[in-house]
Amino acid sequence: MLKTAEPQRKKPSRKAVLRSVASSTAVETRTSVAQLEQQLKHPPARFAHIKLAR
Repeated sequence: MLKTAEPQRKKPSRKAVLRSVASSTAVETRTSVAQLEQQLKHPPARFAHIKLAR
């Protein structure tokens, strides 16, 4: 029996992933999706003073 070629799946965009994470979290925490999306897009710089080795 011959195998049929499976169609290649497209990788979800970063925007789509952020949107799905924000909406899922919003349902669980009862906060707005827009607010959570902004937090995910611009995370706080917790360790901005630490430089990584190159």
